[in-house]
Amino acid sequence: MHDYRTRIYAHYVNARQKSLAPETLEGLKPRVPFLRKLMRRHFPPDREAAILDLGCGYGALIHVAREAGYRHIRGVDGSPEQVAAAQRLGIAGVQQGDAMETLAGEPNGSLDCVVFFDLIEHFKKDELIGLVDAVYRVLKPAGRWIIHTPNAESPFGMRMRYWDLTHELAFTRTSLAQLMLSSDFSKVNCFEDQPVPHGVKSTVRWLLWQCIRNIWWVYVAAETGDTGRDAIFSQNFLCVVFK
Repeated sequence: MHDYRTRIYAHYVNARQKSLAPETLEGLKPRVPFLRKLMRRHFPPDREAAILDLGCGYGALIHVAREAGYRHIRGVDGSPEQVAAAQRLGIAGVQQGDAMETLAGEPNGSLDCVVFFDLIEHFKKDELIGLVDAVYRVLKPAGRWIIHTPNAESPFGMRMRYWDLTHELAFTRTSLAQLMLSSDFSKVNCFEDQPVPHGVKSTVRWLLWQCIRNIWWVYVAAETGDTGRDAIFSQNFLCVVFK
């Protein structure tokens, strides 16, 4: 029996209507404000921190992190096309490999931070416990696991759940917290993917987003009586988990 993952990952960049990877570093510009905000708020403050980006794609986060002064960040991706794209873009430190095999090769308590940007949803439910335990093992005390994943709580969450054939799951802040807190992690913080204002167009998008999310919040409050403002409505969300 052929594994569907092997076939899809072998063509992961180009087997789609538009190539996943940009042709030049200039093509990274739309992603840079979000990635800089992520690092500023959630990366370890020590620029010497040991960071492993699993499922790193063509290395966009690695490139931006190095520009910010993080010298000990490296990435692994299972797709040969993603690794080739990183090499074409001149982003060093991206290797091809399996996430679980990579974690198995890391010493206990050796990493300050592990990053899963759009990766955890590719695992099946019966693979999650082994994955979570492996990340816990390699993190230093108080180390952090940064996860970006489809948000099943979003009105359009299923769009991201089924955007990619290799997606197996979508999470909510509650289900992800269940998984992590039952696996000895100490704290789970979840954040909405809001537009990052960095110019006129993005500021307008941010203002529109605030209006739209307030409408959704009113709907949830009307149906459930829950007046909590911490609901997350974006199609993806960010989770930072501490050991």
